[in-house]
Amino acid sequence: MRRSRVRPILGLHPAVILAVLDVIGLGIAVYLSVVELNGGVPICGPIKGCEEVARSEYSRIAGIPVAVFGVVLSLVLLSLAVAWWRTDLYVLLLAHYGLSLAGVIFEAYFIYLQVFVIGAVCVWCATYGLSLIARFVIALIVWVRGSPTVEPAAT
Repeated sequence: MRRSRVRPILGLHPAVILAVLDVIGLGIAVYLSVVELNGGVPICGPIKGCEEVARSEYSRIAGIPVAVFGVVLSLVLLSLAVAWWRTDLYVLLLAHYGLSLAGVIFEAYFIYLQVFVIGAVCVWCATYGLSLIARFVIALIVWVRGSPTVEPAAT
């Protein structure tokens, strides 16, 4: 079984950093999902972009709020980070990396929509996107820095 050769980042196992970022993203996505599912719009303060984004046709995919997909993604990423932390199985890091990459690609598209199509930016959405980009970058750094080792099979 392949295990990762993990070098700490800021004295912590990188999976802990990923898990913290996953929890931050999860909190944002849960807030946005609850507000949207209850028919409201997120409170954005003086910036005022959240209302326009939440009311746009792009705030839902197949009738499901985009934030709900963020909840699901963050839960899966959090599960992968915790499992990687506990087991050091390299495949879990790769799964986190791949899913966060998919999330970053969607986030780039959603930012494009906000800026160039909707004409407003939701600070909550942007913050979630930044947490997603940070998760991707951390997983990428760990992947580039260390290669997996092969553990001998138990006899």
